[in-house]
Amino acid sequence: MKVCVLTLFPELFAPFWDHGIIRRAVQEQKIRPDTINIRDHASGRHRVTDDRPYGGGCGMVMKPEPLAAALKHARKRMPAAMTLLLSPQGKRFDQALAESLATAGELILVCGRYEGVDERFVDRYVDAEVSIGDFVLTGGELGAMVVIDAVARLIPGVLGNEASAGNDTFSDGLVEHAHFTRPPTFNDEPVPDVLLSGNHREIDRWRRETALIRTVLKRPDLLVHRDFTPEERAILLKWRQNIDRLTG
Repeated sequence: MKVCVLTLFPELFAPFWDHGIIRRAVQEQKIRPDTINIRDHASGRHRVTDDRPYGGGCGMVMKPEPLAAALKHARKRMPAAMTLLLSPQGKRFDQALAESLATAGELILVCGRYEGVDERFVDRYVDAEVSIGDFVLTGGELGAMVVIDAVARLIPGVLGNEASAGNDTFSDGLVEHAHFTRPPTFNDEPVPDVLLSGNHREIDRWRRETALIRTVLKRPDLLVHRDFTPEERAILLKWRQNIDRLTG
């Protein structure tokens, strides 16, 4: 996948490309990253990229000309790319959207700054606005990194274990099952016996059960419209009976 980021602060991305799974993906050319400095495409001696908003108000607005010029430069290299603007007004980024974007061959991410981006640029050049949550950051760079990280790990070959992404929290509408590692006892609390049993069928059953119960406890909102499987209904019924016994 080709990924290009349009930003006023390209230096923020140098360490991002150079660490962890993203670094390995870049080295193996699973991701081919590019960063374009929007200011390089601004005109005039001072390379101005923002101006006061028409109609008054506080803050500054990113000018459309430098953004459009930077985007046109990116599209020369990536003509089929989908263009995303990181914006608190955009569609909420989630695992389903990450899975959709992972199938794209090329992505351009535009990082807004200040009070926002001139709407004429958004209307003409942006395919979709994306938000990583209902809060406001000083710029879209952190949001762009979140999107890239989530999408990259879904690209075949990026993770060492291809099953890892499929077992992630939200991949099947549930939070992930509980995890344990060595030592077998920590603060007098042992690892569940089933995980030491070697019985993979029972381990899978335990993991499905803990994933469901943890979702009930931590993110019940995820279950409101869920079509439960017979196995999931049996798990919930068993736990309800246990609770009834304790509270009866």
